[in-house]
Amino acid sequence: MTQAIEALIPKDIKGEYRYNYNLAHLTWFKAGGDAAVFFKPEDLEDLAYFLKNCPKAVEIFVLGAGSNIIIRNGGFKGVVVKLGRNFTNISITENGELRVGAGALNFSLAQFCADSNISGFEFLVGIPGTIGGGIAMNAGSYGSEFKDIIREVTFLDRNGGKHVISGTECGFGYRHNSLSSDLIFVEAVFSTSPGLKEEIKAKMADISAKRAASQPVKEKTGGSTFANPEGHRAWELIDKVGMRGSNIGDAQISPM
Repeated sequence: MTQAIEALIPKDIKGEYRYNYNLAHLTWFKAGGDAAVFFKPEDLEDLAYFLKNCPKAVEIFVLGAGSNIIIRNGGFKGVVVKLGRNFTNISITENGELRVGAGALNFSLAQFCADSNISGFEFLVGIPGTIGGGIAMNAGSYGSEFKDIIREVTFLDRNGGKHVISGTECGFGYRHNSLSSDLIFVEAVFSTSPGLKEEIKAKMADISAKRAASQPVKEKTGGSTFANPEGHRAWELIDKVGMRGSNIGDAQISPM
């Protein structure tokens, strides 16, 4: 299978291919099999070239921080794309907005905003993952979501075409957006509000403390695995059926 894919994917990339590459160490659960092909593009142009010249029959999956995913032992029989350091830039634009690469960590953006006296991003300190993943699932916690702060999203389609749309065009809903699942988010622009560094950091510390008190943050965990059904809270339903702390083999529902 790997040899067949290797013969199909474009050769003249600037980034790096790895074959039969184990993905377990890239996930929080530290489990899972190999990617037939693992690709780290050098930059946006490199990724666009790859997508334009990669046959549509080759399945592609984008891996972020690996914080909310389980990879099967059988691995992935296509190409796994991992955005590298050239997709992690964080900068303040001339009009005071934030331009952030999709590979940047939510935690890094929260810290950057605190150091820059920008409020409204404190909730990101409690969401493990990348900006790209946050866009994909409209990540949120403690009463805030990506849709509340995002103004513009840049992505590449399966043909390598670049598109820029507004946050409202993403069709954000509870833990999802309405865009096609085969798009690769590469950058976002966020609206900002001024704040005081001391107050921002105090709020971030409070969020971190609440998270540590309610989640097993030092364990191999995917965080809040279950989405809340409308009108309910997932943890309350888990309690009602007596599943808090239950385990099957080495997998356990948190006792917290």
